Amino acid sequence: MSSTTDAASGLGVATALVRMSHLVQRVFADVARAHGLPPQQLQLLCMLIDGPVGMSELGRLMHLERSTMTGLVDRVEKRGLVARVPDPADRRACVVTLHDDGRRLAVAAHDDVTARLESMTRCLDPGDRARLASAQTRILFEHDPAWAAGR
Repeated sequence: MSSTTDAASGLGVATALVRMSHLVQRVFADVARAHGLPPQQLQLLCMLIDGPVGMSELGRLMHLERSTMTGLVDRVEKRGLVARVPDPADRRACVVTLHDDGRRLAVAAHDDVTARLESMTRCLDPGDRARLASAQTRILFEHDPAWAAGR
């Protein structure tokens, strides 16, 4: 195989997706470190960009047990980036919301991740970029209930 295109065409779709997942995770981890956070704390902040989320829902979205989720929120709360507030729909529960500093950090880091990933796709022509986005969106819609629900 003499070119990048030839090498890439030799991957099966599952292998390519696994490798892409690792690449995206590496970009996310690099951005998190650049912003002074562990990746899991940044992931939590990014999940709150669209508004408060309940602890149970956060645990489900992040695939974390309740005690692990509580510890993660505790650490980010101690940094002054989030707050727990009473859930207006259930007085026994609370939701996690971003403080102003947490929102600024989450948006800046999200923008950094997006910019880095966008720059990686510059090697594709516009039609290939559109097809890639369309295929990924279809996979997400079919297999990620959180994404399909708007989270």
